[in-house]
Formats: sequence, structure tokens, C-alpha cells
Amino acid sequence: MRILILTHSFNSLTQRLYAELAADGHTLSVEFDIADSVTEEAVALFAPDLVLAPFLKRAVPESVWRRVPTLIVHPGIVGDRGPSALDHAIQHGYTDWGVTVLQAEAEMDAGPVWAHATFAMRADATKASIYRNEVTRAALAAVRQALAHYPDWRAGRWRPRLQDYADPAVRGRPHAPMTQADRALDWAAMSTRDILARVRAADGFPGVLDTLFGQPCRLFDAHPGPRLDGATPGTVIGRQHDALLLATRDASVWIGHVRRADSDHPFKLPAALAFAKEAADLAQRADLQPAYPDITYRESADGRVGFLAFAFYNGAMGTPECERLTAAVHAARQRPTKILVLTGGHDFWSNGIHLGRIEAAASPADESWRNIQAMDDLCLALLEATDRLTVAALQGNAGAGGCFLALACDEVWARDGVVLNPHYKNMGNLFGSEYWTYLLPRRVGEEAAVRIMRERLPLTAAQAAARGLIDRVFGDTVKDFADELAVRAAELADDDIDRRIADKAARRAADEAAKPLATYRAEELQQMWRNFYGFDPSYHVARYHFVMKTPHAWTPRHLARHREPGWHTAAGGAGA
Repeated sequence: MRILILTHSFNSLTQRLYAELAADGHTLSVEFDIADSVTEEAVALFAPDLVLAPFLKRAVPESVWRRVPTLIVHPGIVGDRGPSALDHAIQHGYTDWGVTVLQAEAEMDAGPVWAHATFAMRADATKASIYRNEVTRAALAAVRQALAHYPDWRAGRWRPRLQDYADPAVRGRPHAPMTQADRALDWAAMSTRDILARVRAADGFPGVLDTLFGQPCRLFDAHPGPRLDGATPGTVIGRQHDALLLATRDASVWIGHVRRADSDHPFKLPAALAFAKEAADLAQRADLQPAYPDITYRESADGRVGFLAFAFYNGAMGTPECERLTAAVHAARQRPTKILVLTGGHDFWSNGIHLGRIEAAASPADESWRNIQAMDDLCLALLEATDRLTVAALQGNAGAGGCFLALACDEVWARDGVVLNPHYKNMGNLFGSEYWTYLLPRRVGEEAAVRIMRERLPLTAAQAAARGLIDRVFGDTVKDFADELAVRAAELADDDIDRRIADKAARRAADEAAKPLATYRAEELQQMWRNFYGFDPSYHVARYHFVMKTPHAWTPRHLARHREPGWHTAAGGAGA
């Protein structure tokens, strides 16, 4: 089918649908929802069989949905209507939820249902995490089911089901948008569990409006803290790195990120960075458990495999995060293990340098330079680990430098459903570093490396494996992946491990003799210096708009194939 994807932005759900449906053989093009006239033009140019809208913030124009069947992907069960669907489900503690694919009509979310899929709600997960995992997986299943109905719908042999609230199977109901009053925290009265539920239900967007140090801000990235006595609920009582610890009525919570309304930087930042002056004198509470869960290490029962997890918020790795993770890699290498598995976080492996930290710095160019050097140091620590095998275990998505950080390991394993964006140029024509000019051609060859970087398109784990970027793909859910990961790591440790380690060291020595890693790094950083300090400001402009979430003014040409000159003729015109 020819499908036009109409979306507010190319978010995680949209990327997964794009990559999977392209793999299914559909012809796809993307248009960002900028204005009704732009959408109408896109439909005229692409002549789609249908329009698929996975992520919108306003209604599809009637001029479109009356002309072309338009399917809305709604993150709620059948009958649910209105925004904040997932927010309500998490804050109210629902045990199951779903995704509904419905046809656009005049009333929002009220059209007939083409397909739906349900899932169990994961306990203690944030809205953003459930959206990237359970919602995305269910949405893909429901969209495929809806597309399977299309031939019969067109032939008049099948009709979508109306949302009839008299039907007991229709459990969802219309609801109003969730307001900050609905999300408000009462630190003196609410339990830690209630506070965590409210912040988690707002994570990603819009956050929970509250105050820290007497200043208004929105809270994100909340985790349970230790039980403490005597502190006034709602007060900041310590920190771990850049996370702040707040007392609650019955324990405490870690707040990892905030967005201040009174700042020159009105975007999400690590909490202690956003309140740098106020947090400067807070004691570092490294002894407290449970700790803020960003870097953890454990070993298998037999001591042969070390597992190094790093769950950085949104996969962003600033200079401090890179330096601490590099130190953790060096510490892990002091252990007598044969294999080091780096697992990343549930939602993201890594998305490379921390654009928010960079934007907030006194000199974004200088911080960009420090950050990329710290990322390179981390990659180098893995490349120089010739005394053991290393495995990048991607539970979650990876982008830009995070993809090439994974390639610095000997093996790359990924959960089925993970999406990779192995390129840099969408961020203002950034050249990129992380030794990618060595790592990518080493895996896929020079020609394929150029093609991957030029395409700038998301790849599913299966597509990445087919192109040589990934070695193994397994596990439908994070739990499935984690369970199988332990088994596969143990098998790898049994697989003539000493010989494999020796072979690895020999290959690394041969590669170093042919062209030293220092040369690759110097060549890449020469290009990055131009990105950061040169006459072309496109990286700085793109970073600013990304961090500030500036509304899109156009759809990138590599996504909007219908806007390529001559595309309609090459595709054979409408209905081809």
C-alpha cells in the first residue's frame, strides 16, 4: 500500500511504525503536521491509499479525512477519548491498557474502530517508558491488523466497528485533559508511592509542576529513595551526582531532572545542574540505598560475566556521565571476568552527547568539545579492553553516537523492537566521532557505511542485523531479553573463550598497526571542530531547536519522499 504518515514529530512510535511498515513492503512517505494546507498538499502529491496518524496534537483537516481514509493511532482502550490517555491509566493504577486504531471523523477519537490491541501495564514504569515499549508494540500489532482489513473495506466486504458505549466490551470512556491541578503533589499527606505515580504519569511531558528551593519547576525522572527520619516532606536533603533527594512522608524520592520556568534554559536539565547554585552545598549521599539508578554493576554467579548497566535519562550522555561510565568500565576490567556486558537502560542504550547540557553551558561550543572527547574516551576504553570480550546488549533504542558506542564492543545484541538511528547529519550536518570511521566500515564495508550514513533513516533491530550492524536479535520484551541475555552470555563464556580473547587481541594489534585509533580520532575531531567552532552554524541552530522543541517548519526531505522532484512521475502516478 501507499501510506502517508502524518505526525507531529518523528518520535519513537512513528519511527518504529515507519521502519516496520517499510520492511513489510509498503511505500511510505512522512509529512509533519504543520498546517492544514501543507497536509492537503502532501496528500495531493503522494496520492496515498490511506493516511496513518500515529502522533498528533490536533485534528486532521476534514478536507483530508473525507477524501482519504485516515487512521488515528490512539494510546487508549476502545472507547477512551481525549488527551492524557496514558497519563490517566498510570496515575489511576490501571493494570491493563491498550491501543486503538480508529478512523478520523469530526469528533476527536470518536470514529469507528479498525483494530485494537491490549497489554498489561508494567508496574512502576513511567509514561514515556510504557509509550516506547508496550504502547509501541501494541500499536504496531493494531496497525498491521487494520491494514489487513483495508482490501475488504475497499471492496465493501468489511466495516469498522462503531464505538457503542452500551456495549459492555467497550470499557473506555471520554475524559478531560489532565491538568496540573490533577497532578498536584501534597508532600505532607501523600505516600512515596502516590508521589512516584504522579511524576511517572507525567514523565516525558508535561512533568509535574512543583517547587524546589522555593522556585517553580516541573519534576521528571523520579525514583524511590531510602527511608529517612526527621526531614520535612518536600525538602531537598541531599544529592547523588546531579540527582536531588527529597524527603517524603514515609521515605524519600530521587528527582533526576527538572524544567525551570524562571531560567534562561527552560528545558529539561539534570536537577542539580538546573539548580546549580542552590545544590552546590548539598552533601553527596553516595552511601544511601536505594541509590539513583544510573550506573550499576553486578556479576554472574560463577564470576565469569560482568554486567554493567547505565540508564541515563533519554539516553543522553553528558561529559560527567561519560567520565563516570568510563571509570566504571576501567573498574570492571579489574575484575577477573571473561566477558563484560554493557546493558544500557530499558528505554535507551545511548543517544550520544547531551544536547541539553551543551545548550545550557556558558560556551556550547566548548562543552560540545568536552562532551565528544569524553564519549571518545569511553569508546577507547572499550576498544582497548583486549583482555576480555565485550557485548553491547541493547534493551532500548540507540541513536547517533550511541549506535557507534555499541559498535565499540565485540558483539552487539539487541532486543527485537529496538530502533537504531546510526547517523549524525540530522543534527545540523554533524560529522560525528566515537571512532565511527573505523567501527562502521569494519562491520559493513566502506560502501554500505556511506549508504547508511547518507540515508538517515531508522532501522529496526532485524534490519540492522541484516546489514551487519547487529549480531543477534532476541526477546520481545525487556524481561524476555534480560532473561535470554544471561543465558547467551553464559554460553559465550563457554565458547572457547580464551582463544577468542587471544584472536581479538591479535586483530586489534593488526588494525592498530595498519592505522592507529589515534589517527581515526584526530581525523574525526578535525571535522567536529569545524562543526563546533567553524563558520557553519547549522549544528548550533539544529541543537537549539531540538532542545527548545521548536515546532517544525517543514518536513525533512529524506522523510517526505513525495516532495522529491520527479517522485510522482518515477512512482508511476496515483495508485501505482
